Amino acid sequence: MRRAPSLASLGCQTLKGSFKTVFRTPYFTEEKQGPVLSGVIRRNKKQVPSFRKLLKTSKVKLENKLKNKQFKQQSNLKKYRKEQRKLRQAVKDAVSKKPIPLEDPKKKRPGKRIEREEEEEEEEALPLDMMDEDDLQLMKDLGQRASFLTRDLSSSEPVHAKKRKHENIIDKYEKIPRSLQTAPEKELIHLLPIKDKSGIIPQTREKPVLDTNQDEEDQEEMELEEEIIEDPIRELTIEEHLIERKKKLQEKKLHIAALASAILSDPESNVKKLKELRSMLMEQDPDVAVTVRKLVVISLMELFKDITPSYKIRPLTEAEKSTKIRKETQKLREFEEGLVSQYKFYLENLEQMVKDWKQRKLKKSNVVSLKAYKGLAEVAVKSLCELLVALPHFNFHNNIIVLIVPLMNDLSKSISEMCCEAVKKLFKQDKLGQASLGVIKVISGFVKGRNYDVRPEMLKTFLCLRIKEVEVKKDTEDINKPKKFMTFKEKRKNLSRMQRKHTETLNIVFVTYFRILKKAQRSPLLPAVLEGLAKFAHLINVEFFDDLLVVLHSLIESGDLSYQESLHCVQTAFHILSGQGDVLNIDPMKFYTHLYKTLFKLHAGATNEGVEIVLQCLDVMLTKRRKQVSQQRALAFIKRLCTLGLHVLPNSSIGILATNRILMHTFPKTDLLLDNESQGSGVFLPELDEPEYCNAQNTALWELHALRRHFHPIVRRLAAHLIAGAPLEGSEALKPELSRRSAIELFEAYSMAAMTFNPPVETSSSKRKDKVLQGDSFLNEDLNQLTKRLCNEADTQLPLDFTKYLKTSLR
Repeated sequence: MRRAPSLASLGCQTLKGSFKTVFRTPYFTEEKQGPVLSGVIRRNKKQVPSFRKLLKTSKVKLENKLKNKQFKQQSNLKKYRKEQRKLRQAVKDAVSKKPIPLEDPKKKRPGKRIEREEEEEEEEALPLDMMDEDDLQLMKDLGQRASFLTRDLSSSEPVHAKKRKHENIIDKYEKIPRSLQTAPEKELIHLLPIKDKSGIIPQTREKPVLDTNQDEEDQEEMELEEEIIEDPIRELTIEEHLIERKKKLQEKKLHIAALASAILSDPESNVKKLKELRSMLMEQDPDVAVTVRKLVVISLMELFKDITPSYKIRPLTEAEKSTKIRKETQKLREFEEGLVSQYKFYLENLEQMVKDWKQRKLKKSNVVSLKAYKGLAEVAVKSLCELLVALPHFNFHNNIIVLIVPLMNDLSKSISEMCCEAVKKLFKQDKLGQASLGVIKVISGFVKGRNYDVRPEMLKTFLCLRIKEVEVKKDTEDINKPKKFMTFKEKRKNLSRMQRKHTETLNIVFVTYFRILKKAQRSPLLPAVLEGLAKFAHLINVEFFDDLLVVLHSLIESGDLSYQESLHCVQTAFHILSGQGDVLNIDPMKFYTHLYKTLFKLHAGATNEGVEIVLQCLDVMLTKRRKQVSQQRALAFIKRLCTLGLHVLPNSSIGILATNRILMHTFPKTDLLLDNESQGSGVFLPELDEPEYCNAQNTALWELHALRRHFHPIVRRLAAHLIAGAPLEGSEALKPELSRRSAIELFEAYSMAAMTFNPPVETSSSKRKDKVLQGDSFLNEDLNQLTKRLCNEADTQLPLDFTKYLKTSLR
């Protein structure tokens, strides 16, 4: 059998084959153009130029081309020789190394037949006549030596591993780098230096090093002991769980109280504890997480209200930071900086609580359930409202306004009312006008952005604005002559800062009102707009009066308004005419007629709340405009009001009778209504809607005699007072608690909104009780005996027939 070729023979054949490709062809061939490298350099494929073309070129050009061609050939030869030289040097380097035997010398060498076959293959692989003697000797040497082509490729041992094993062991040990066992450097603590005659002596102390290995071993032993001792966790019962929760909650409360007490005792030194307290807003214990967060929110709100200064903290400039200051000033700056930063983070936490409730998305921690989000949001909104009212001067107040105003229109009634009440409270206590101006701007922009689709309560907050103090001069006669020709800028300079803010606030309010009157007349905001115009009408510019009255009358005539809204239109119109509008030549008779015609729409049911607006309208229409009101009109209103007092609630009757008392004092000739004799011609027409032509002088106030028997004591007292002619002195005069109050104040004082008698009914005496008949006295004797007998017989099945007693009585 033929033996497989060894790796050495394969390597020799591979190397011989590579030399065969190189040395089989002669190195150089002779041509006309000179020596050209064959097999390596590509031949020139260009055609030989023709004789005519050569004639056209000059001799100099041809010589240059020939020289360039020869130069290129020489450079290519140089490159080729250089590569061959490198190759020979690499072969010599490989031969010079010590050979490694590839086969075990103990094994028998193959037979002569196999050797002959290998020699024949070698002779066939490389013809000897094509090689030089030096190359042939080189190949034989390579066959006996090992190289990267003949070594065992399956081993991962490096080439020179065998040689390294024979090196001297001492030399190998000496080459290994030595590491000296030095003591670890001890960390030093620098102390204050000592100064003596020689100079300054630095002082240091070694920092104590803890034995971490020993601590780790002790900790591991403790953990192992705990794992052995610990029993499996037992599930708690509901009672045990509640007791455990109560303990946890008590611990959290004590911790919150301790931090809050420390902050209140010394805010400047303990301002950093605000951060520790605020971190409890992220409580992760699901048993007490919601309660603890609510407690922390309320505690931080009260803390900020107490420790916040009465001024706004501004950021320091670069020049202020670089200047040297005292320790007290530096401590104050650090306190202010820490307070502002923690206050900002606290407001961001409150905002995030509200957003979590709005988005209704459960967080990854699952500590707080979706149902608890609303409770947290309500507490957060309440805290924001408290800070809005308590800290209008401090930082981030505008940010709080931006958070509160959209919540005034929230779908949740409790949150909406909470925010609206806070804004009203802010308006009432704001004397400077800065905070009110900021809120008004945001509300106006929000209403416009929502296309007037908001809650009416948002606009009703405008009624609490303190802008009645804005001075509006009726004409230029009140201005001194030297200042008569002052420009607008000069007048604005003379105004105080508070007056400017109130003026800007008033402009924004009226712009909002006029937009709604123009674009959203059927909006539910119209009653609030009309009510606001009625209150601030005396501050409107005279140029808008005529157009505004036309709009109000068109709204009344349209019939789209409710009764209360139409009353607001009447009230607004007369507020306009009672102020600067008294100089205008406008006849408001149509508004008098509308009110007189619609008075009987009031009753003891749902429209009873409209009585207050009617009382306000009567005060503006009749009392304040007494000079423009005729006697016939006053008589007609007094008569209709007395009729109205018969079918309204007691507090409304009191307010109406108090109004009639004021009208009888304002118009003394109206006392003819207390006389039975008629005055003049005509008959009283109560169904006529025109107060000027109903002949009210030919009737009497007979309704007062019916009201004199009313169940309410105050109604009876006022009715008797009017029958006597409403005297100011004497036995029929009113007591001061009734005479000094206005009609609206009496209406509110004796309100029955609590569904109780106001004042309470007096208890009857014992004699009165004896006179009261018992229930048995109202029954027939036979019927009374039958009922007693049947009640005593519990098990009776007899049908009850009461008709026979009725028949006998009819006979």
